[in-house]
Amino acid sequence: METLTLKSPFDMHLHLRDGEMLENIIKYTAQNFASALVMPNLELPIVSVDLAVAYKQRILEACKKQGIEDFMPLMSLYLTPSLTEVELRKAKELGIFILKLYPKGATTGSQSGVKEVLDSKILEILEIAESLGMVLSIHGESNGFVMEREVEFHPVFEVLGKSFPKLRIIFEHLSDYRSVALVEKYENLFATLTLHHMLLSLDSVAGGMLNPHYFCKPILKTKKDQEALLQVALSGHSKFSFGSDSAPHLRSTKEQKGAAGIFSAPILLPLLVQTFESNRALEKLETFISYNASKIYQLPLSKKNVRLCKKPMIVPQECYGVVPMLAGETLEWSVA
Repeated sequence: METLTLKSPFDMHLHLRDGEMLENIIKYTAQNFASALVMPNLELPIVSVDLAVAYKQRILEACKKQGIEDFMPLMSLYLTPSLTEVELRKAKELGIFILKLYPKGATTGSQSGVKEVLDSKILEILEIAESLGMVLSIHGESNGFVMEREVEFHPVFEVLGKSFPKLRIIFEHLSDYRSVALVEKYENLFATLTLHHMLLSLDSVAGGMLNPHYFCKPILKTKKDQEALLQVALSGHSKFSFGSDSAPHLRSTKEQKGAAGIFSAPILLPLLVQTFESNRALEKLETFISYNASKIYQLPLSKKNVRLCKKPMIVPQECYGVVPMLAGETLEWSVA
């Protein structure tokens, strides 16, 4: 196969930042995806509908400057105990139907996150969200030992899955093979998978010289975890959709401060096609990046198609001061 057209690709977990960074990196996603779920953990978190609407406008303006008019950002609200029913209803009316729950201190921009997820006030908010048909996306980690944080968070998913059977709950960037069975256990529980958790392991971070550009949260885990997630994606499993968790940090921030996040946006579609083709599962790729997201989040498929061709792509060493995943390597496919 020399060319491939993908219908309405979705990225259901994306960090775009703001200001100059947003304007520099938006093209890598907006050119190649029909839509993306934008995370709300900015320096000033998106904790209100007005902030979400304003942020969406900044994203669309940044797209327009790049000449891109066929990309739709999906906005999310940062879940805090101060969210009211009035605000939730206002959000739903404006098409903002996704709440993002960060356990306090679990990852970048989670300082304003929820300290006690099962607190009565949070449960009250989730009951309202369930009645409104909203979606709850969760960074599912405890503050325990770094390799066990995801599994330690399983009991919270269990409680929420049982307590809110009509609330669609998303296990964001699932990274541990033991979490797959949990997602399958509850009808209302789904998950996103990142490309880096499917292709990399902890060896990529610390197997040789320390590589801060592959440090992320949840942390890359074992080869067993990586292979299990890859097989789930290749199967087109209906409860899993693609969410890149592409998260740009300047080189200086990664190398001097060890910020968590992998910037994968420039290579996502070419590397996904290469990965699925090499595993003889190319027929499942559109299911993973288009149809599953459409069903799970109840999103209409866009008319946007993205064509790729079998032409080598050299991954840049740096993109506006940010080091991308696989920097300097050559991929087999390119976006046409």
